[in-house]
Amino acid sequence: MGSFIISGGNTLSGTIKPQGAKNEALQILCACLLTEETIHISNLPDIVDVNNLIGLLDGLGVEVKRTSRSEVSLTAKDIQLDYLKSDAFIRRAASLRGSIMILGPLLARFRKAYLPHPGGDKIGRRRLDTHFIGLQKLGARFNEDSQNKCYDITAPHGLAGTYMLLDEASVTGTANIIMAAVLASGTTTIFNAACEPYIVQLCQMLERMGAQIQGIGSNLLSITGVENLGGTSHRLLSDMIEVGSFIGMAAMTRSSIRIAEAGINSLGMIPQVFQKLGIKLQFDGDDIIVPQQDSYQVETFMDGGIMTIADAPWPGFTPDLISIVLVVATQAKGTVLIHQKMFESRLFFVDKLIDMGAQIILCDPHRANVIGLNHAHTLKGIRMSSPDIRAGVALLIAALSAKGESIIDNIDQIDRGYQFIDKRLQSLGAKIERI
Repeated sequence: MGSFIISGGNTLSGTIKPQGAKNEALQILCACLLTEETIHISNLPDIVDVNNLIGLLDGLGVEVKRTSRSEVSLTAKDIQLDYLKSDAFIRRAASLRGSIMILGPLLARFRKAYLPHPGGDKIGRRRLDTHFIGLQKLGARFNEDSQNKCYDITAPHGLAGTYMLLDEASVTGTANIIMAAVLASGTTTIFNAACEPYIVQLCQMLERMGAQIQGIGSNLLSITGVENLGGTSHRLLSDMIEVGSFIGMAAMTRSSIRIAEAGINSLGMIPQVFQKLGIKLQFDGDDIIVPQQDSYQVETFMDGGIMTIADAPWPGFTPDLISIVLVVATQAKGTVLIHQKMFESRLFFVDKLIDMGAQIILCDPHRANVIGLNHAHTLKGIRMSSPDIRAGVALLIAALSAKGESIIDNIDQIDRGYQFIDKRLQSLGAKIERI
């Protein structure tokens, strides 16, 4: 596994463009299994998780044409279902949580699927109930192969539309159910559906392929199944998590940075949350400019109470940026309570920040009280390890602002979600080396 060596405390400057959205890419790639015709995808992030999923689809028999690092054409005409029980497939799918989204398309088109328990970040319990219950309501039958830790799923009579109320507004669960429902017979009504921009993008792509979906952008979807779908072209959104990460990086390093093609209309309340921390933002077309600030002061609530920042289902604040906001708060002027509601292990990287000199009280697995240092006490460089994608980038931002040298091990986790992050930060003046 690789490591980053970072010499911190340097001011950055320049323009950086966010990659295509990782979370959108995984579900869009899986959607290619719904049709024999070609799907062309652009603005694709060249990252480990995406490349592993493309490799998995290639093994299934999908014809893959990678025209550039950011573009791919997929034709799922001759699918080899026997590959699903091969050691190669099980090993690859088990390491990639996004692999679970092949279930809906495979069941809809072939009436069978097989999948190992998916992997992903170790950030606490991540239930699969929403996926499974939704697919069961459509007619799927689940049998667990406990010996191989795999799920054997069939739909012997095909899938049929129904009404369902999701137990949680899971983004990947909603995507899986939508992809199954577009080829099911009859009408499927999904209440408490996730409505993130990624889901809107998926639904709009499926509509161009011939699907019939009503309520796009809301938490109530009505899907009338069709017999088959055609091909289309699709361009991914800019990655909102990268946009938020770059805003936080600029503030922590007291730098002026332009984030080009940020996809401002799809960011929801992300800019507002950073502004609550006192970070100034300027908008120029679809670019965000973060001006240089020597200090940023946290707002308080109208009654004078301590600012609380919590994650929530869309249109609330995305949980993927909680780690970034927590790090940025360490150098703010003021106090912030960070409340991570969804994952009970996502805050377990704060011990490394405390070792760097941050003043943080970890109240419990979900809450951390951050007392901002207002740059009066600079963080100091240490050696640390990246526990997951988002915490890894949060630690990278901390290291860029810290005094002295930091080493971040296990950067494979960062590479899963951020393409060539070292080279892109070097273009801004960051002193970062991959070893």
